Amino acid sequence: MRRDGGRKDAQMPRDQEDAAEQAGRPRRGFRRCGADLSQERRPGRAAHFSVLPSGGPLRCRPGFRARKNIYFHRRTPPFTVSGVMKNSHAVVLSELLSPATINLDLQSTDRNAVLAELVNQIPQFAQNPEARQTLLNALYEREQLHSTSIGDGVALPHARNAIVGLVDQPIIVFGRHPQGIAYDTLDHQPARLFFLLVAPTVTQHLAILARFNRLLRDPQLRQALLTAATPEEVLSRIRESETER
Repeated sequence: MRRDGGRKDAQMPRDQEDAAEQAGRPRRGFRRCGADLSQERRPGRAAHFSVLPSGGPLRCRPGFRARKNIYFHRRTPPFTVSGVMKNSHAVVLSELLSPATINLDLQSTDRNAVLAELVNQIPQFAQNPEARQTLLNALYEREQLHSTSIGDGVALPHARNAIVGLVDQPIIVFGRHPQGIAYDTLDHQPARLFFLLVAPTVTQHLAILARFNRLLRDPQLRQALLTAATPEEVLSRIRESETER
C-alpha cells in the first residue's frame, strides 16, 4: 500500500523547488497537508509552513499530519504589514477631517452614547437611521471584542472590518470629552480624545489606523488636541504633526 494513502506524490513543482533551493530550503521534503506521513513522523518536531502565492495549497514538512488540503482564496489580494505601514505614510489624516466632523464638547457619559454622538457628526448617517444603526452595531461589536482604546486618554473607535457599501471614501470624526469617560483602558486613564474611523476598503482601514497609532504617540500632539479652542485649530495641529512625521 502506498504511504500517501492512494494519492499521487505531492512533491513541489520544479519552479517551487528551485525557489526553495535559492532560499536555502531543501528541494525535496514538502508534502501536501493530508498525506499519511505516519512513517515519517519524528517525535518532538513541530510542523513548518512556507508562504505560497494566493490560490496555492498549504504545504508542510514531514512530521505534520492533517486531514485536508488547505487552499488560500484568490479573491482577496494579499497584503503585508510592511505594505500597510508603507501605505500609512501616504494617508493624510487632516484631509479626511473637516470642521463639520469635529466635536470639541462631547456630552455623553458612557461609551455607547459617545459612539452614537460621534456617528451623529456624519451627515449621511445622521440622516439615514438604517445606515446609522448598521454602523453603530459594527462599532459596538468591535468594542465588545476588544477595547479600541490605545491608552493615554485616546480611543480609535472603528468597526472590526471595512464598512463596505456604507461609504465610498474614508471618513474620520474627532471628538473631545471635557472630563473623559471610562473606556476599558489598560492604563486606567479616562478616554478624552476620540477618533472614529469609517473606511470602505481593508487597505484604507488598516493604513489609517497605522497612521493614527504613529502620530498619537506624540504627547505634544495629544496635549495640543486637548487644548485646541476651535475645530480649525485641531486641523492645524494635526496637519503640522503630519508634516513633521
